[in-house]
Amino acid sequence: MARKMSDEHKEALAKGRAQGRAVREYLAALEQRRRPGRRLDRETIESRLPEVQKQIDDEPDPAKRVELIQKRLDLEERLVELAEEPDLEALENAFVSAAAEYSERKGITYTAWREAGVPAAVLKRAGVRRTRRT
Repeated sequence: MARKMSDEHKEALAKGRAQGRAVREYLAALEQRRRPGRRLDRETIESRLPEVQKQIDDEPDPAKRVELIQKRLDLEERLVELAEEPDLEALENAFVSAAAEYSERKGITYTAWREAGVPAAVLKRAGVRRTRRT
């Protein structure tokens, strides 16, 4: 005979899934931000595109022209990536709401979060305390 799940159990499962999603999405956003190289903002990229196009138009050397075309394509790709970047502030707030309980339930320490790249200030806001495992 199949047992029926209580409403409390269903709510607990839904809460756990929501917390896990908040943690995963925040950690994924942090990893995306840690890419090497200088970060360019939208305005900088948009101002460089016409300059690069002018260089392409004026370049007599075909080999240099193709390099400039690649530079323009890279800038355009970066613009698309910027448009697709997640809202880190919203993800951070969701993480802060979930992290303490999630950490307790999963046995995740402050040190593990720090090694995963979560800033100390975020852990403090979340109420995840520095502890030593016993």
